[in-house]
Amino acid sequence: MRQGVVKYNNIRAGLLTEEDDGTYLFEYDEEYVQDYPHRFITFQMPVTTRPYRSKRLFPFFDGLIPEGWLLTIAADSWKLKKNDRMGLLLACCRETIGAVSVHPVHPNADA
Repeated sequence: MRQGVVKYNNIRAGLLTEEDDGTYLFEYDEEYVQDYPHRFITFQMPVTTRPYRSKRLFPFFDGLIPEGWLLTIAADSWKLKKNDRMGLLLACCRETIGAVSVHPVHPNADA
């Protein structure tokens, strides 16, 4: 299981999880839901207390991953396969151009 803390403008918004069976789960943090009920990370995922589930990485998060020659450089640098979308997201998307960033959760470490 791999996880990433999703931040919106450097505020912790939720947790993205790739479960062992390949299912993806995104959950907004309770505090974020209370404090920012209208500050969604994407139109397709409005703020809610219910988790979002998908058999594929959510399109919004997949769109944060570099493409083309940058993807090749990223995959080679971190020794990841180009189809390891969660691995690439966790490796490449701590600092993005937009408001949303994804920070890897390491076992036995605080996010």
